[in-house]
Amino acid sequence: MRTLNLGILAHVDAGKTSLTERLLHSVGVIDEIGSVDRGSTQTDSLALERQRGITIKSAVVSFVVDGITVNLIDTPGHPDFIAEVERVLGVLDGAVLVVSAVEGVQAQTRVLMRTLRRLRVPTLVFVNKVDRAGARYEELLRGIAAKLTPAIVPMGAVTGLGTRDAAVRPHTADDAGFTARLVDLLADHDDAFLADYVRDEASASQDRRLRGELAAQTGRALVHPVFFGSAITGAGVDSLVNGISGLLPAAEGDPGGPVAGTVFKVERGPAGEKIACVRLFSGTVRVRDLLRFGRAGQHLGEEKVTAISVFERGAAVPCGSVGAGRIGRLWGLGDIRIGDTLGDPQVTGPAAAHHFAPPSLETVVVPRRRADAGALHVALTQLAEQDPLIGLRQDGIRQELSLSLYGEVQKEVIQETLAEDFGIDVEFRGTTTICTERLLGTGAAAEIIHQEPNPFLATVGLRVEPAPVGSGVEFGLGVELGSMPYAFFKAVEETVRETLLQGIHGWEVPDCRVTMTHSGYAPRQSHSHAVFDKSMSSTAGDFRLLTPLVLRAALEQAGTVVCEPMHRFHLEVPADTFGAVLPALTRLGAVPGAPVTEGASYLLRGDIPAASVHRLEQQFPALTGGEGVLESAFDHYRPVPGGHARSNRTCPVPP
Repeated sequence: MRTLNLGILAHVDAGKTSLTERLLHSVGVIDEIGSVDRGSTQTDSLALERQRGITIKSAVVSFVVDGITVNLIDTPGHPDFIAEVERVLGVLDGAVLVVSAVEGVQAQTRVLMRTLRRLRVPTLVFVNKVDRAGARYEELLRGIAAKLTPAIVPMGAVTGLGTRDAAVRPHTADDAGFTARLVDLLADHDDAFLADYVRDEASASQDRRLRGELAAQTGRALVHPVFFGSAITGAGVDSLVNGISGLLPAAEGDPGGPVAGTVFKVERGPAGEKIACVRLFSGTVRVRDLLRFGRAGQHLGEEKVTAISVFERGAAVPCGSVGAGRIGRLWGLGDIRIGDTLGDPQVTGPAAAHHFAPPSLETVVVPRRRADAGALHVALTQLAEQDPLIGLRQDGIRQELSLSLYGEVQKEVIQETLAEDFGIDVEFRGTTTICTERLLGTGAAAEIIHQEPNPFLATVGLRVEPAPVGSGVEFGLGVELGSMPYAFFKAVEETVRETLLQGIHGWEVPDCRVTMTHSGYAPRQSHSHAVFDKSMSSTAGDFRLLTPLVLRAALEQAGTVVCEPMHRFHLEVPADTFGAVLPALTRLGAVPGAPVTEGASYLLRGDIPAASVHRLEQQFPALTGGEGVLESAFDHYRPVPGGHARSNRTCPVPP
């Protein structure tokens, strides 16, 4: 049986989870449709998800349609939990992007569609809530074409739009207008198709050719069919199910090939055991297999798989093996983390890559009871396993714990999770912006063994140079690899990466090239008839202690500038409120562009510091009488105006 790993994505409250429930009901997996409001859905299993009525963690359910096993992954819609979406993107064969017929294309919708198109994930669009008052059809299609992609084709018409009696009539080959639009759209991407289609005079054959080409171009993410319906009433959902099975490509991969997969989620079982959710791209994993895993291209170890479950008809069931193309839950991998690769990392492709901006906010977490300090560290370490982007750090001097965040809602959820799941009551010491440091030039420094003021039995020389934004830290050797033991080179590289987490002004230096220019060590020695004497011989510790001093001197020589995260905003403002909005933007440090008139509104684009986005979101409804539209997303870093914005963090260390 073929497998399709399908993601359901949307802006918050567009109806993803309700659509998942309706899909499971329509294919016979569940007898009764759960409710988000009542907290009875299949995928929102966490207590916090049921209480808040939002998806916080991605969840997998499964159903069979037309001989295809569909692993459906419901993802969060709130931007504070975009990290959950990021981890899912690398394991998808296709996606359904849900848009509300009432609210239309929203900020998160645009962010998601841009990423899906960049990754060339085959995507269907489902316009939900056609039964709600205010639902739109033609206007919404224009909005999708303008804001998401022009390569769309509506797959049906809606009658009774905006009422509980709303129904969807699928387009067929007999609909001349639909056929003409579809032919034009497909011909834009394949000139030969149009010639073959016109040459074939048999209508049945033309219809098969049209549907086949639509499936082929949808599978290559060139076109995006748009389905209409309602997850609440079920209108149009059968057409979407047919589109999922008929237009999206099934998973590929050789079950007999070398094992290769990606860990996209880590859970804890009832006994606290770690469970890894894995998408296999190649090979087969069996119970009791010794499984090799790695991180960032490095081999980390091997562990034995003690149990496996796979998803079948809505639930995870025990199984002796999981093969290529499928999603499995693996037990026994105690050291595994989200983003790790299994087997051959060359086969998995870009699954572990970053598709969205990293968190731009940071907060210090403090237990209300001092006795809970140790338990808090353990609890946050477990949460960091499930969400590595929270970036748990501990202050080397004050021993305070800091977390990276996307927003205030995520902070509230972490606080509630610690209270309900771990019994730890915490408070937060405000939220600050996470800046970075960029090198201004090139710097070099060296400390030579046996020469003052170097107190260590090691020689380390380092040169630092700027690297393109987003390229990361590159470490290279300007000395012979055989000039000293490999373990000492490894100690230098690891310490360089750790030290760059805190530059001259206390912020991470994310993009630079570091070259080791000098090396030297004292060979292993001992006194006569005595054991090894580390006071006479170099150890890895000498290099770990010396490297930060040399690297800091090189950074001082190169100079760094502190840069703050900036969001790109897009505002639609009623003309009569524009005079109040512009001064507010200025007070928040925003840099707006020239306004554009559109009917009775102004369109305004510009940049705003990430630190001011939350305040803008709070003020904007009152400034525009509730009629304005605000979209913002991380865009770039810029030098902090008028200063260095020194960080209060000291000596951050990974959890």
